[in-house]
Amino acid sequence: MTELTRRTLFAAAAAAGAASALTKLTPAQAAMPMSGQQAPAYYRYKVGDYEVTVVMEGVRHFPLPDALVSNAKKEEVALAIDEAHLPKGQMTITYAPIVINTGKKLIVVDTGNGDVAFKSSKGAIGQFINNFKAAGFDPNKVDTVIISHFHLDHIDGLITADNKPVFPNAEVMVPEVEWKWAMDDANMAKARKVDVGALFKRARRSFGVIKNPTRYQWGKEIMPGITSIGTPGHTIGHTSFALQSGSGKVLIQSDVTNLDALFLRHPDWHFLYDIDANLAEQTRRKFFDMASLPSSVPGPRLCREGWQELSLGASDVDAIDLSDPIVIAGRLPGSAAFLREAVPHLDRQPRAAYIAAP
Repeated sequence: MTELTRRTLFAAAAAAGAASALTKLTPAQAAMPMSGQQAPAYYRYKVGDYEVTVVMEGVRHFPLPDALVSNAKKEEVALAIDEAHLPKGQMTITYAPIVINTGKKLIVVDTGNGDVAFKSSKGAIGQFINNFKAAGFDPNKVDTVIISHFHLDHIDGLITADNKPVFPNAEVMVPEVEWKWAMDDANMAKARKVDVGALFKRARRSFGVIKNPTRYQWGKEIMPGITSIGTPGHTIGHTSFALQSGSGKVLIQSDVTNLDALFLRHPDWHFLYDIDANLAEQTRRKFFDMASLPSSVPGPRLCREGWQELSLGASDVDAIDLSDPIVIAGRLPGSAAFLREAVPHLDRQPRAAYIAAP
């Protein structure tokens, strides 16, 4: 038997190359136009009796702005991106809304960038509804759409380019705190220009079509097995969720961290799109510190000392049992080992594994 070594492997490759050079090949001349499209992307996993489908909405790349992180030098940010093996000098953001099938209800959590972005980006983003259908879902059969916050990449997918509901039969649920803050014209008048364009105006467009959405409170079970968690800072009413079915548990972090290579490794960095950067930093630390609590801590205590504090005094969260095992759904790829290595301030053993999602 020939032992496979690096030397023999490259020797074989060289011999194969020489042989092919001596062989005259007849070109097939079967030219095909380039597709320019990716295959539909979605991923399913079970949480207890529920089936969760992560639907890819697209990836956005743009040159690294000077002020992407207000309290770090651009060179430091660029180095962190390079160390994460992401495109050099670029900010890379993935979008992937979640679909939850409870067996009785079909629920969508956030909706992506929508038709307008699909056309303007030439299909780079705004793919959600096409991939949603490819995954076997019908927009007409969605019972509920839950919105985490009002940034355009979470609500623009509620309506089509010609201002019609994408999910015509669904109840749309939004955070009460976010609604009161974002729909107040006085708040829009004093907001930063970037927030007016990325949030306030988009909310008025979407909710000019989706009128009178249901407003939910933090710390409540808003749907069977889905509890809202106040995680403010990214926006004033930014919300995460705890999903539980049977022994399965998932934390849906939404935008607690937008890009893990930056804001999980550096929770003190202040992101351009965080409305209240100081509060967003506090939330990141609380959220991931809480997620790393050891499994010896019983679920109700975890909720009272973690969720309740994070949810600004919510009182109805003790029913959630978040003892092991647990996963965190968000923009984050990776593993518990990555969490342990990425966040130096977490000195407890993380018990979270990551599944890419919104």
